[in-house]
Amino acid sequence: MTPFIVAAAALALLVVALLVWRRTQRVVTTPAQRAVHQALHTASLAAVPLRRGLTEESASEAAPHLRALAGAEALGVADAEGTLLAWDGPQTAMFDSFADAARRAVADERPVLVTGDEHTLIAQPLPIDTGAAVGVLGMVTTGKPGPGMLGAVAEVARYACGQLELAELDASRARVDRAELRALRAQISPHFIYNALNTIASFVRTDPDRARELILEFADFTRYSFRAAGEFTVLADELRNIERYLALEQARFGDALDVRLRIAPEVLGVVLPFLALQPLVENAVRHGLAGGGRGGQLSIVATDAGTDCVISVEDDGIGMDPELLRSGALDAVDTDSGPARTGEAAHVGLANVDDRLRAAFGNDYGLVVETAPGAGTKVSMRVPKFRAGIRA
Repeated sequence: MTPFIVAAAALALLVVALLVWRRTQRVVTTPAQRAVHQALHTASLAAVPLRRGLTEESASEAAPHLRALAGAEALGVADAEGTLLAWDGPQTAMFDSFADAARRAVADERPVLVTGDEHTLIAQPLPIDTGAAVGVLGMVTTGKPGPGMLGAVAEVARYACGQLELAELDASRARVDRAELRALRAQISPHFIYNALNTIASFVRTDPDRARELILEFADFTRYSFRAAGEFTVLADELRNIERYLALEQARFGDALDVRLRIAPEVLGVVLPFLALQPLVENAVRHGLAGGGRGGQLSIVATDAGTDCVISVEDDGIGMDPELLRSGALDAVDTDSGPARTGEAAHVGLANVDDRLRAAFGNDYGLVVETAPGAGTKVSMRVPKFRAGIRA
């Protein structure tokens, strides 16, 4: 068989395959299927700006897509006070009626219809799960709207409400994260700063150079801990700040505090929640070692575990009763004056850190605590080495 014949046969097979594919496409891609695909695509385009909340900018971006979903001649978006945020389409006589209709829809908590000579305006409130309307959709149709159009308007409004509720949920979660971070910072302040300053003061006369070094460590520690940056950091920065903290604590305890670090270099760039590791180390020093009055050994280990990084903080101190962990009472006891009984040392911020890890990475990434009275405590966390959307 000559090369020419082979090439001709291959071309013929290609043509046949193309014809079969085109016929299959005509059968599979029906007008109804194309309409569904177009509607879903339009809905996804409207979702993106709405997930940022209801603002003038997001309303302007979403309005054309919402109008296409409803099949309206024009569509307006107003806030809960009736202030126009966006309008897409021709400005008919209904445009001037929208602000008043929007205020009435919010006040009455129901749709308001305004009928003109040629057009009808439907002002549909946008209530979220709290029950209060965050805004109003105004849709203009030609003539009197039938049940189908009224149903379409209601469904588009319900879809917009769902996206706005998700935006509010995202904002609420961000507020909770910021509040938890402020709580951790507040816990660091009273439990550590007083002792650090006392330690520095004790070196001022006996060893001024050492006092000067500790002052710089203390300044860098507080600058990092109370920074105004984002909610995530890299492990290298977190460890650097922990080294400052431990320098101050070792100045206080001397040789009684033995610190050992074993960090795999390849995990130094792993992203984790800001101040996620600091409370673990502080608890080990305050409650595990200092609580026993004898000092002890503190180990910080970070290893590469495939797609994850495993970080553990372990002490050989007084430990605690595992039942206290199961009861959820991690943050219930303030031990500035010492624990009431063995094992009752409050592990400051552990529940906070556990919640933040799970919120960021999922329920598979919470804290694991191994402890018993008199047997020390080991707290471990597993952090993914890469997670889309999370960066320092």
